[in-house]
Amino acid sequence: MPEATTSRPKPKPAAAPFIAETPKFEMPSFDIPKFDMPQFEVPAAFREFAEKGVTQAKANWEKVKAATEETTDLLETSYTTASKGAADYGLKLIEIGRANTNSAFDFASQMFTVKSLSEAVELSTAHARKQFETAAAQGKELTALAQKVATESVEPIKEGVASAFKKVA
Repeated sequence: MPEATTSRPKPKPAAAPFIAETPKFEMPSFDIPKFDMPQFEVPAAFREFAEKGVTQAKANWEKVKAATEETTDLLETSYTTASKGAADYGLKLIEIGRANTNSAFDFASQMFTVKSLSEAVELSTAHARKQFETAAAQGKELTALAQKVATESVEPIKEGVASAFKKVA
């Protein structure tokens, strides 16, 4: 038959003789005095002034918000135009480079067929003249394209600023 075990309470560890047990701290309770707040009414003129200020602030906020959105749209349009213009300018440079390279290869192949020095000088002079005229025309074309891109990029901003000044005035 199994023996019955009795459970004994575990003894508390002995407190060190030099540490005194401190009593728990309790917050003292006290009543907060109640003061009657004076009842006063805000003057009507002050209320009207505050309401007008709030209304005016809301209206100004709406104007600023609209102007900001309009400016953002203008900048997006300007940026889109400028990036398209830059791409067009880059394509024009590639086209010019290709034309100049083809011209140089044509000149080189013609130089291989030359039979005399005078023919080489004549061919070289004609090629140089043609290249000078071509370079001048290409420079004018690139300048015109750059001016067009700059004008088209700035135009939306210019119109927006003029429109803003008309609204303000």
